[in-house]
Amino acid sequence: MSRVPMSMKPQLKKQDHVEPREERAPDSQYCVFRCGRERYCLSVLEVEEVVSWPVLSRMPLAPPFLKGIFSLRGVIVPVLDIAYREERRSDAQPSHLVVAAWRGDAGRDPLRVGLAADEMLGAFATSEPLLVEEAPRDAVHCRGLLRHDNRLALALDLRRLSEAFPVPVI
Repeated sequence: MSRVPMSMKPQLKKQDHVEPREERAPDSQYCVFRCGRERYCLSVLEVEEVVSWPVLSRMPLAPPFLKGIFSLRGVIVPVLDIAYREERRSDAQPSHLVVAAWRGDAGRDPLRVGLAADEMLGAFATSEPLLVEEAPRDAVHCRGLLRHDNRLALALDLRRLSEAFPVPVI
């Protein structure tokens, strides 16, 4: 075993000592998906489940962004296509459905909505806050932007979604 002379060893001075960087544990998790040409995300606390594209019942005289309704274990869920409303829809049929829920008024069951998804990008944990100031002003259903894989995803606000997509069933 060869020895390195003391003069050859790197010497650390007190000012060179580097404190270990404290890493914060992720405090938020999001379900990230693509709809049309845009990425969206929802807090995992709002997502009930993600299912394969179901058979939908069309509703007569429904707005074009309302793809239809389906029954999820006995609960009727309206299915919205955000990309269609925002003119970002490709010709491809969505492959998944993100079923989200939020608490309605006191004493009411949670309100549910299905959101068309062309691609599921997975769950994403972060300690970074949403970029609220950079959120598009014309998207009332967006509460901020999330940095995900060097891209941005629109963070949806389910309560405001019914304002942007007025459907009597919601």
